[in-house]
Amino acid sequence: MKKHEFRQETEAVHGGTSLAKKNGPLAAPIYQTSTFEVTDMQEQVRATPTDSYYTRYGNPTNTAAEEAIAELEGTEAALLFSSGMAAITTSILALVKAGDHIVAQRDIYGGVIRFLSQWLPKLGIETTFVDTNDIEQHAGAIRPNTKLLHIESPTNPTVRVVDLQKITALARKRGLITTIDSTFATPINCRPTEWGIDLVLHSGTKYFGGHADIMCGIATGRRDLIEQIHHLRTTLGCCMDPHAAFLLLRGIKTLAVRVERQNENALRIAEFLSQHPKVTRVHYPLLKKHPDYAIAKKQMAGAGGVLSFEVEGTGADACRVAEALNLFTLAPSLGGVDSLVTIPVLTSHYLIDPELLKKMGVTEQMIRLSVGVEHVGDLIADLEKGLAVLTRTREHLGVAD
Repeated sequence: MKKHEFRQETEAVHGGTSLAKKNGPLAAPIYQTSTFEVTDMQEQVRATPTDSYYTRYGNPTNTAAEEAIAELEGTEAALLFSSGMAAITTSILALVKAGDHIVAQRDIYGGVIRFLSQWLPKLGIETTFVDTNDIEQHAGAIRPNTKLLHIESPTNPTVRVVDLQKITALARKRGLITTIDSTFATPINCRPTEWGIDLVLHSGTKYFGGHADIMCGIATGRRDLIEQIHHLRTTLGCCMDPHAAFLLLRGIKTLAVRVERQNENALRIAEFLSQHPKVTRVHYPLLKKHPDYAIAKKQMAGAGGVLSFEVEGTGADACRVAEALNLFTLAPSLGGVDSLVTIPVLTSHYLIDPELLKKMGVTEQMIRLSVGVEHVGDLIADLEKGLAVLTRTREHLGVAD
């Protein structure tokens, strides 16, 4: 873990840039090029391992963004990818081989579940899924050929928080590499390497970009792991375009102020929903009734801008509520300045086995909100209007409350 010279808000703006006085552009230039010219063949050989050879290997604009991310996370190195799933799949593929075994919590993003349960077995790699905070179940699932312990915190969409201290202690004892999808947290709310995690993964499409206009994946952590992953990324070709990396850098500069506002808005909305008569359950880690409240208070500065809640009635009722909202745009994804709403069983977890959904606690009545930076009063008013459709439906059917 790297020592931090400045606080998070300052690191978000200045990243890994030199503070020495100089003449030059304030914003990092876009090296919009696929290849780089050299003076002779010896220079060509020297350029090959650098970011001035061929953009599939690296690019100066991408390097600037990677250094900014490593600075924020307090890690040795970082890599950019074409999407969050590219970051996760490439990283895991680089760290395991045929015959290896992975332990993963079952309460993770649906696309990662499909990758671990449907695609990796074709390569001779098995995964055992365990309950999110059952450390004994994690320990019991480890085999002699287990290489990787993969977690997500907070989780999608139930917003569970994993006890990183316990996970890393177990992994060190058993000689395992730990990887975490920390998309929901961001380094503003939690820096997993400070708790001993080896590799931190993000869908940079979300909070890092912050404006729903780029696709981005991030892997950051120990240099030896990053170098191993870099070799595979170069082969698979899932690198990030330098223009998108420029937009990512611009988004990172406001990451801290955006996340702080989203933390505040989401907590206020979670408190409002927890008191609403048509809401049966609210999932947000900084509500005192949340099962992971104590863990969240210990290891997070804020709980992030994502929450989910379950409404009284059926899956159709949940859809009616979501469709009645205006300020919450009906769209997948999360983490941007605009507030979004989605139904997990119809989007992120659409192809997941119903029995697994039940174990994860994902129901048809669940609505997920990605809270943006709008005024919280306006967002709450929009939710009040949306939830009112449940009362009107019951009145239409002649059912008394």
